[in-house]
Amino acid sequence: MPETRPIIALDFPSAEETFMFLKKFPDEESLFVKIGMELFYSAGPDLVREIKSQGHSIFLDLKLHDIPNTVGAAMKSLARLGVDMTNVHAAGGLEMMQAAREGLLSVNSATKLIAVTQLTSTSEQQMQHDQGIMTSLEESVLHYAQLTNEAGLDGVVCSAQEAAEIKNVTREDFICLTPGIRPAGAAQGDQKRVVTPAQARINKSDYIVVGRPITQAENPVLAYKSIYDEWNN
Repeated sequence: MPETRPIIALDFPSAEETFMFLKKFPDEESLFVKIGMELFYSAGPDLVREIKSQGHSIFLDLKLHDIPNTVGAAMKSLARLGVDMTNVHAAGGLEMMQAAREGLLSVNSATKLIAVTQLTSTSEQQMQHDQGIMTSLEESVLHYAQLTNEAGLDGVVCSAQEAAEIKNVTREDFICLTPGIRPAGAAQGDQKRVVTPAQARINKSDYIVVGRPITQAENPVLAYKSIYDEWNN
């Protein structure tokens, strides 16, 4: 079943700003949040532990991409944080993804491991020019999804535009976590492949990630609840 809570991208530069934002929500409300590179490199593992201790779920979005031995060892360290989900880059290849999975499972079998296919900020033209991948964007995403499935991971990060087709070529319970979610009328920012929360649900997304439409809203709690309602209805 899809996760009911939209994942809030905590793209803040410091722990102080992060906790100021979280305090806007009722103490008893369990949120699902994303901690990415900016915040993790600034505040480190202690911030992750503190947010977990407050009862929130965490997607640790560090997109590991290195040689298999390094990624496997790094995943052991991340596994000790007890986050709910983390990720690697599928472009690292089958062996690297398998090493990541083995490293994670050796410490913590509860954390879900997913892989980035193509960033939602990447257009087909950029992919072909910058990465030298001379297929369609959809073909690249589906290839990475199938490779991720072969490696035994739980799912992928993709655009909601590709989620339904990914499930067709992998399996129905294969996770499709989809950034690039914008309410109707919201600015796209640096995202290229965007959809609304309602479209993401129709397209079989399992998780949606929303950042600036919530974190930069005049009333973040109201913005979150509006997106929550659209995602679930």
